[in-house]
Amino acid sequence: MRKVIISDITLKKTSEDRAVSLLFREKSAIANCADKIGSDIIEVPAVKSPREDKIIYKTIAQNVQNAVFAIPVGFGSEDLAIAWDCVKDAQKPRLQVELPVSTIQMEYIYHVKQAKMLEKISALIKEAKALCEDVEFSALDATRADEDFLIAAVKEAEACGASLVTICDDAGVSTPDDIAELVAKVKAAVSIPVFVQVSDRINMGVAAAFSAIKCGADGIKCAMVGNDALLTGEFSDAINACGAQIDAEINLNNTKIHASIDDILANINHDSYENEKTVSEKKKILLDSDSSAAQISQASVVLGYELSDSDIGNVQKALMQVCEKKGAVGYKEFEAIIASSAMQAPSAYHFETYTTTSSNMSSSMSQVTLKYNDEIICGVSNGDGPIDSVFRAIEQCIGHHYELDDFQVQSVTEGKEALGSALVKLRNNGKLYSGNGTSTDIVAASIRAYINALNKIIFEEE
Repeated sequence: MRKVIISDITLKKTSEDRAVSLLFREKSAIANCADKIGSDIIEVPAVKSPREDKIIYKTIAQNVQNAVFAIPVGFGSEDLAIAWDCVKDAQKPRLQVELPVSTIQMEYIYHVKQAKMLEKISALIKEAKALCEDVEFSALDATRADEDFLIAAVKEAEACGASLVTICDDAGVSTPDDIAELVAKVKAAVSIPVFVQVSDRINMGVAAAFSAIKCGADGIKCAMVGNDALLTGEFSDAINACGAQIDAEINLNNTKIHASIDDILANINHDSYENEKTVSEKKKILLDSDSSAAQISQASVVLGYELSDSDIGNVQKALMQVCEKKGAVGYKEFEAIIASSAMQAPSAYHFETYTTTSSNMSSSMSQVTLKYNDEIICGVSNGDGPIDSVFRAIEQCIGHHYELDDFQVQSVTEGKEALGSALVKLRNNGKLYSGNGTSTDIVAASIRAYINALNKIIFEEE
């Protein structure tokens, strides 16, 4: 039977859902799960926050053992360079040129006509090809495109070096027959593999995928969870039951799929998967310089923090200073203020030095040196990327493991020597402790943030 390639787009689909904002560890867990169950390709969303996304994607890239690791290149040379930096250490990197081919999206999103879009497709694919041998062209909103232009676009992509093309049903209203007809026309126009991203918006995702495969589609894009997506578990079950009828088989391990996906979802328990009331309460947080101690206390409880009266006073002072410059803050900024102002504790542990090595041939290895009561202690550990390995090395130093509830990175200043700020949230005995660290070296900033949170735990326990 003919093998059909499966591309996992779970991370892309969850990023499209505004109610979902996955933590660092959850993104990594989803990618690991996709790799574990046998997905041939793992796709991530385009880079939005370069400093934070680079760390996350590089970590995932080094941890993916078998699958191709693919990332969109954006719309310009600078975006393309950032995307390549994120995946270049993967064992099988792929760059994706994702551009709309329907008139409505070309003109509404990019304000260009067909001729200019063809030029952009050509230029981006050639530029991506100069960096990476494996380049994909995704024809977004292909089911609403003028068919002549769609064919011209995929032919141009092949001529410029694309390794494969993907037809996307972004509108989500195409019938299986519509998808089959479009796949047949594209297959007749190019000699490279043709993938399809169908939608399940009208509950015909599996039927549309089967129709596409019958007409020669080489790959199907699925998600373990996600709105309107063809779900991996459902498609795998259908192939196992009826694959012989369309002469198709896939690499997915059907015995692992459902258990693995259930396990992933069971462990995603942060605010983006809480009930709608809790999410709504967090989004309502808006504090300014006139906010009372009671309001600050209530907002901190919504975020999961139990602050003492002195902590609330410190947070209120810091809040007033921030609001003098920008008026008001939302819940994310308020959480950063808590991390830097509340629960301040004497530094039991001091950060001294760190070294780390990382490559696409092996896991990252880090050594961290701390000072504790005038004693120098050292920890060495490997991990899935530099951040994971330095956190594990810290655990070697202190001889204890704390649950990493969240990890965030953002740029404080601009330019090549930008100052980065890291936020680490550790959970101990059900209570949340946050730490903040800054440095031009984002790994050092992350270590400082971890140590800051750790010292708060030690101080309270003593």
